[in-house]
Amino acid sequence: MKVVEQNLEMSKLMRSRGDKAFDMINMTIICLLLLIILYPLYWVLIASFSDPMAVSRGDVLFFPIGLNTSGYDRLFDTPAIWRAYSNTLLYTTVGTAINLTVTLCAGYALSRPNLPYRAVVMKLLIFTMFFSGGLIPLYMLVSNLKLLNTMWAVLLPTTLSVYNVAVARAFFQNSIPDGIIDAAQIDGCGNLKTFFLIVIPVSPAIISVLVLFHVVFRWNEFFNAMIFLTDTSKFPLQLVMRDILVSSAAAAQNIAQTGSGLDSRAVMELQRQAQLVRYCSVVISTLPMLIIYPFMQKYFIKGIMVGALKG
Repeated sequence: MKVVEQNLEMSKLMRSRGDKAFDMINMTIICLLLLIILYPLYWVLIASFSDPMAVSRGDVLFFPIGLNTSGYDRLFDTPAIWRAYSNTLLYTTVGTAINLTVTLCAGYALSRPNLPYRAVVMKLLIFTMFFSGGLIPLYMLVSNLKLLNTMWAVLLPTTLSVYNVAVARAFFQNSIPDGIIDAAQIDGCGNLKTFFLIVIPVSPAIISVLVLFHVVFRWNEFFNAMIFLTDTSKFPLQLVMRDILVSSAAAAQNIAQTGSGLDSRAVMELQRQAQLVRYCSVVISTLPMLIIYPFMQKYFIKGIMVGALKG
């Protein structure tokens, strides 16, 4: 310990003015970038609790003005919001489990040098990142499989992400020594037993990265639900939020154009309320992801750096 402390003290003493200036410039740039990223999120949060009139005038900068929770009251009083939350949790949980299983299996198989034609398979997978059949063939496929208006129509078409497979493949190539695999096979383990008992327990970093990727993707996904679902009771949160925002904006615009017996102040108030609902929707839909990320940050950075060394 004393040797380590002495080395640290020596390294601090040996730092030149140029090194210190370089560190100061780096910290300044990082702080500016952090402020640029965080301030819009913070502003949306305080705007969702502020008076719509103050937000429209541009008075809300650093603190909420005129505490107002009418936007949240309107959202939480909508029964579809709670049903959509439960649907999104279900889609995210089941979808992440499916995606994680397929991605890990595919990434590990493609990382093994004894897999026949693995280079050809990888090139075919990469080909699908640039070219696809399109929306109409996909809709016909889902329809012929009798999956329309079911949970599986939302989950199955996006089961495999080629990018995530490439990240998992690179991680397994760089982090799992061939000697461990050979030792497991000598002890009588087959491929499945080696994968589940040897490889998975030593891969928490890449598993955390993939879980975070898939959870964020599943939580924000709404396009497949919009295309394949017709039953509103099965809509995810993002699709319900979209419908609320579109209907609120359309209603305010329609009243502004037709008048509907309301004066200009009432019309402006409706428009401000629609804007307030928009801010509240952003907070409600992104808050779970902001809560989850800090718990996965430790493995997230490690897994990304290891998985990005080579492909």
